[in-house]
Amino acid sequence: MQWIYSIVAAACFAIAIVLTYAWRLLNWAYLRPKRLEKILRKQGLNGNSYTPVSGDMKEMVKTMQEANSKPISLDDDIKPRLQAFLLKTIHKHGKDCFYWKGPTPVVVITEAELIKEVLNKSSVYEKPKVLNPVVRMFPRGLFSHEKEKWAKHRKIINPAFHVEKLKMMVPAFHLSCDEVLGKWEKLVAEEGWCEVDVYPYLESVTSDAISRTAFGSSYEEGRRVFELQKEQAALIFKAMQSVYIPGSGFLPTKRNKRIKQIYEEVRSNIRGLIDKRVEAMKAGEAINTDLLGLMLESNFQEIEQNGSNSKFGLTIDEIIEECRLFYFAGQETTSTLLVWTLILLSRHPDWQAKARDEAVRVFGHDGNPTPEGINRLKIVTMILHEVLRLYSPVLALERSVGTETRLGRLTLPAGVRVSLPVMLAQHDVRTWGENGAEFDPERFSEGVTNAGGLFIPFGWGPRICIGLNFALIEAKLVLSMMLMRFSFELSPSYTHAPVGGLTTRPQHGAHLRLRKL
Repeated sequence: MQWIYSIVAAACFAIAIVLTYAWRLLNWAYLRPKRLEKILRKQGLNGNSYTPVSGDMKEMVKTMQEANSKPISLDDDIKPRLQAFLLKTIHKHGKDCFYWKGPTPVVVITEAELIKEVLNKSSVYEKPKVLNPVVRMFPRGLFSHEKEKWAKHRKIINPAFHVEKLKMMVPAFHLSCDEVLGKWEKLVAEEGWCEVDVYPYLESVTSDAISRTAFGSSYEEGRRVFELQKEQAALIFKAMQSVYIPGSGFLPTKRNKRIKQIYEEVRSNIRGLIDKRVEAMKAGEAINTDLLGLMLESNFQEIEQNGSNSKFGLTIDEIIEECRLFYFAGQETTSTLLVWTLILLSRHPDWQAKARDEAVRVFGHDGNPTPEGINRLKIVTMILHEVLRLYSPVLALERSVGTETRLGRLTLPAGVRVSLPVMLAQHDVRTWGENGAEFDPERFSEGVTNAGGLFIPFGWGPRICIGLNFALIEAKLVLSMMLMRFSFELSPSYTHAPVGGLTTRPQHGAHLRLRKL
């Protein structure tokens, strides 16, 4: 009889497990979303009715694909192409609306003061947790940490991004840019001008620069990491366009296997660079003038100050993740900023001439940029800020609500997310004026704080991007050097097709005419 009781007990246990998981699945896929939907609608928020599991994801992807299927005119508003689904949702349901990212409702916040409140309260509105193990292989580091862990990482990494430390990296930026300018000079040697897609060259400049400034290596040595992470980013972006079903990230699909393979190879390459640097530091042979050296030095000091207690420092794995983030964020953001700047200056030759005259006046005809000179580039800075306003690298920011929270007139229940549409805010004619969608660097003549509207291309509040100064110093130097040696015009073959993704980039490249000065 004992064996019968054992079988019955095992069967009951198995049934209990099945019922538990069935209940969790039902709650995740239907009950919880419907409860949240009811709460939001009671407060006057509108959105599509919830479709179990997929939510609005299918419509979102379809709308995006349709918007990106054909280019637009140079004078067209870029927002319908870049944020087609969001604009469609606002048009259909009003500005007080929400949409469904799978089973999670996302409330759209368009008021500038409320956007700033969300970004200022980083302990209340946190970065959304990534459940898909495939997406978690994207470089994360400081970008994804919260609370105490974020504070520890920020404290240790901060010294590497101090303005005085960044000045030491100006020669690396100069060398990286000079190599590409040399290639352009060969292209224009015969006729004095040529047509070329400048985007790959700008990626080359910023990839070389991040390799030199982060690891002291040349672009040739860092090229493999850059190419791998670029491929990985494209694969992960595709994964993000579908609803994550728990467990599906572990399936041995071709895409999942490739993402994991890239993850392991990049980590191995960076681990090798770190191990060499640590050994050199122990032998007293390392020169800590790059980001890796400065971060390792800060990390060692943090551990020593706390009695060699390693819990106060970063582990090697954590340092590897921060390096992976350096590689992606340091390259991608600056290259897209530069490409849109050259495109817009090609359309506005008057501002191109103003920026060139300023660069020559500050650096002289020999064109040798210095940290002190970079700080005096007012017109170039105005132009870069205006490009960041119009072509924000990130289209929108998302935050999760962990506990019931009051935001303006709304009471947001735990479990919802808020979307902060950066580009919509930065084009808003209510705050930027009737010419809010037009290129006018003059609006930044009195600085960012007096420009008029909400300017958040690098975020806002305590979690503003740590690489802000790094990106702007590099962009100012590279743009100045290019303008002092070339003039730029749009090529007849240029196709205007901004496309969203992990950053805002030109879908079909940036074909310009370069003329040697």
